[in-house]
Amino acid sequence: MATVEDTSRVVAAPRRTRSWVIGSLAGLAMVAASARAQTPTPHLADDAPSSAVRDSMRAVLERGLADKAYPGAIAVVGDRHEAIATVAVGHQDWAASPKVDEYTIWDLASLTKVIGTTTALMQLWADHRVDLDAPVQRYLPEFVGPHKELVTVRHLLTHSSGLPGWRPLYKEATSPAEALRLLYQTPLDTLPGVRMVYSDLGAMLLGKIVERVSGEPLDVYLRRHVFAPLGMTSTMFKPPKRLLPRIAPTERDPWRGRLVHGEVHDENAYFLGGVSGHAGLFSDAADLSRFARMYLEGGQLDGARIVTPAAIDTFTRVQDSALSTRALGWEVPNGSNSAGHEMSNRAFGHTGFTGTSIWIDPARDLFVILLTNRVDPTRDNPRLGPVRVQLADAVVSVIDAHGPTPPSAAGTGAAP
Repeated sequence: MATVEDTSRVVAAPRRTRSWVIGSLAGLAMVAASARAQTPTPHLADDAPSSAVRDSMRAVLERGLADKAYPGAIAVVGDRHEAIATVAVGHQDWAASPKVDEYTIWDLASLTKVIGTTTALMQLWADHRVDLDAPVQRYLPEFVGPHKELVTVRHLLTHSSGLPGWRPLYKEATSPAEALRLLYQTPLDTLPGVRMVYSDLGAMLLGKIVERVSGEPLDVYLRRHVFAPLGMTSTMFKPPKRLLPRIAPTERDPWRGRLVHGEVHDENAYFLGGVSGHAGLFSDAADLSRFARMYLEGGQLDGARIVTPAAIDTFTRVQDSALSTRALGWEVPNGSNSAGHEMSNRAFGHTGFTGTSIWIDPARDLFVILLTNRVDPTRDNPRLGPVRVQLADAVVSVIDAHGPTPPSAAGTGAAP
């Protein structure tokens, strides 16, 4: 069964749910607003609203836990300076297991596409080693078939390549090498640029482009050029067994015949050895907070330059609003995805099938991270979508109650 998640189709919370969340926070907002008026501060962590943000986060997460949307979850809200509020609920598993905390390690699923693959491509683009408008065949000559000479790197990043969303390579192939041959030979469903179809296959190809251009395996490249410089010591592919006590399990997988714990949930990524451009990364809340802060700091953190401001600006802007709300790798708020209804049109984010999400809003100097294992014990659990939306709306509503957002940045929709 496919594990592809199309972030443009995440079910949004009904407007009445959003209104309830905002209404329930009104009292907290009034108290915090009074405190802010008396003592202005440079950023949210030093202000009374941080407690209101934390209370709003806990209300949403505990409601999701009671609804069995996940066995455990952690949310982190912060700005470029630091994580200002962290709330964890539940345990790693429905069975007896450790409580969730900021060092619990999660299977990021499709967050791999942006935390890893997209960030690597931003670096290679800034170094003039990858041309977004070059044909994919320049880097992967094995990518052959009718009309494939028309597919560009930009098409892959915007999910408009014409490739299908998914195919069960792990069932069709007898080895990783054969799976890659099938990937390169997969025919296009449409001409490139005609429509948006969220495609794991396209992200797999992007990972291979990183490897081909850099001369390094994807996991090695990301460790050397992204995670180690950022001090993201718990972010990796194929975590060692010694970390199992910190890792939240995912699904009781009928194909593997066991509870998946400490190995990638996605079947294709698992078959390819645990490292792929579309899935395979594991991380914790502490590391992802550093990653988000780096983006809010214009691509650097603690003296380490990871990406350029120009790369951030280029990769986080919608490419063709008539086609989709896709930027390059990233997605932007569209009023019906996991960003909710309140983030600015400069925000960008992504979700992962296992129950993970990240949204970064430079206009508010804000990030919102949610990590869960909603697929434990089965992927047939649709309850997380409303939680994602309620969390984003609750956090932004409290923050906006304590300081105006520039009118030019407010609202949702395609970036200018």
